[in-house]
Amino acid sequence: MTDQNTTHFGYKQVNTDEKVKLVRGVFDSVAARYDVMNDLMSLGIHRVWKHIAIQLTNVRSGDKVLDLAGGTGDLTIQFEKRVGKTGEVVLADINSEMLRTGRDRLIDKGLTGNIRYAQVNAECLPFADNTFDCVSIAFGLRNVTDKDAALRSILRVLKPGGRLLILEFSHPTDKITETVYDFYSFKLLPKIGKIVAKDEESYRYLAESIRMHPKQDELKKMMEDAGFERCEYFNMTQGIVAAHRGYKF
Repeated sequence: MTDQNTTHFGYKQVNTDEKVKLVRGVFDSVAARYDVMNDLMSLGIHRVWKHIAIQLTNVRSGDKVLDLAGGTGDLTIQFEKRVGKTGEVVLADINSEMLRTGRDRLIDKGLTGNIRYAQVNAECLPFADNTFDCVSIAFGLRNVTDKDAALRSILRVLKPGGRLLILEFSHPTDKITETVYDFYSFKLLPKIGKIVAKDEESYRYLAESIRMHPKQDELKKMMEDAGFERCEYFNMTQGIVAAHRGYKF
């Protein structure tokens, strides 16, 4: 049983104030090997998921985009190509190690003209109202303590007509996929994390955090309750991942 002062960290119940520190510890640990682990965990399919998500944002030349929980900058790289010299992308993350890794990667690629960096908490974004044409958050919402507060904060900083795109691990749509996915997530994934990233527990948490994340229809309802309109979602790989989209009007 929980109360307003506790929340889940994977399958564990922790004090609400403690979760941010625990999540920070996970991503401090895995930042250096994050991209390698993404390729191993998804067999490279995460690149397809992200490509589809980018298409769903409908980002165009001149747009201003917030890549929230942007980590090592995969989506920022693609957004930068789309917004062009007249647009801007803000790569934002709550975790300093992830943000530093992303910044170094983008600078190494020569991407410096229209990208800014910000260490922020999604629950209380430090941007003015009506700032962004698009906000994306890929594989980050499940780590946010107060998801409702984050959705309201995102809505506030979007311009009228702006859109939110959430790309997140979700819940398989059939029993066979669910069974195979559970075996992989809880038996194999932590072992891969132990071998490659030298961190079994962080990847055990990541598997648990996926299971605790709201199901597709639940998240859609949360977006609507926060004030988003025309909300919809698109399942990928039998629901292992889902992209949710909503608009501010």
